[in-house]
Amino acid sequence: MARSGLEVADVFRQHGPAYREANGSSMSSGQRRTMRSIEVCRTAALGGHVDGCDRCGYRKITYNSCRDRHCPKCQALARAKWLEEHRAQLLEVEYFHVVFTVPEQIASIGLQNKKVVYTILFRAASETLRRIAADPKHLGAEIGFLAVLHTWGQNLHHHPHIHCVVPGGGLSPDGHRWVASRKGFFLSVRVLSRLFRGLFLSYLQEAFDAGKLEFHGTLAALSDSDTFKDLMKSCRKTKWVVYSKPPFGGPAQVLEYLGRYTHRVAISNDRLLKFEDGTVTFRFKDYKAGNAQKTMTLTAEEFIRRFLVHVLPSGFVRIRHYGFLANRGRAAKLGLCSTLLAGAGRNATPLRAEPVHDWKTRYEMLTGRSLDVCPACGEGHMVEIHIIEPAQRTPRPQWLDSS
Repeated sequence: MARSGLEVADVFRQHGPAYREANGSSMSSGQRRTMRSIEVCRTAALGGHVDGCDRCGYRKITYNSCRDRHCPKCQALARAKWLEEHRAQLLEVEYFHVVFTVPEQIASIGLQNKKVVYTILFRAASETLRRIAADPKHLGAEIGFLAVLHTWGQNLHHHPHIHCVVPGGGLSPDGHRWVASRKGFFLSVRVLSRLFRGLFLSYLQEAFDAGKLEFHGTLAALSDSDTFKDLMKSCRKTKWVVYSKPPFGGPAQVLEYLGRYTHRVAISNDRLLKFEDGTVTFRFKDYKAGNAQKTMTLTAEEFIRRFLVHVLPSGFVRIRHYGFLANRGRAAKLGLCSTLLAGAGRNATPLRAEPVHDWKTRYEMLTGRSLDVCPACGEGHMVEIHIIEPAQRTPRPQWLDSS
């Protein structure tokens, strides 16, 4: 489907002021900051530079990016940089994709307690994988994996879940062997689901007992301890969904997957179809209808509200590493994994890290177009001839770039 050329920024610029005036008291500082960042992204407000062709005299103005992690326009180059830096962490083994989700009642609590509940979600999912994998009845090894938080469904409703990408195997307890999982099978999702449910509810109860949860509006009754306990009992009887997708064929497929998921935002600009008469129409995939492509139309106000639901708490880390991929000791343990796999007769050398490129080189790698070659004559080189300072009176931020 051809792109409409519409952007989330178009909706924010036209309807953002009215939305802030009507809902400002209920907006977080992070939501306000994200709205403003998206509105001014790649506009004169952030400044930029003028490039000129040294052959034909063609001039081109390029404005700076906001680089907000929720901005649909700022993720492609951020994703490319991240993949460059993490390429060397992949082993030549089968990889699995495991997803942890929570029931709707828990998601509702999470909407009012994002930082607490999202932290519990990471903790419960990671501990579940590591505990079951370490059990000799299942794998009996220390695994390593990457976990990514997504908080949305295709229709922009709140749907927090964790995507985990896991190599098919791990280090033996004594660190002397690579323990491989069965081909095409990692861990029992039934076992994972039960432990995940128990851990999550236990940590959520601890948070409640410590007074770390807040309840407002329709959830106000949960402030009562007996009512909260009743909800916990109900959730323990509910089947929690943990599922494992078909395994990746190898590191190349893992990189392609990570490129799609690690820096995804609630909705990309290419899903927007129409923006007229105060409504926004976008396409979405209906998983309940066999992944059928459908369209949805929302008022601009509702579209903005749903988008802002997915703005994460300031400083919250949404991509995390665990086990032998944890930040501490990662290089040494990856080297050990490679050595053990090679000793077992497998080509297990981690993929070589690509040199870290500047944003212009990444742009060329992503699009096939060089920003240094004049788009007008195709022969001259574009040279920076003027800096455009940001419209604000504040000093030019050091993180601004024209990516």
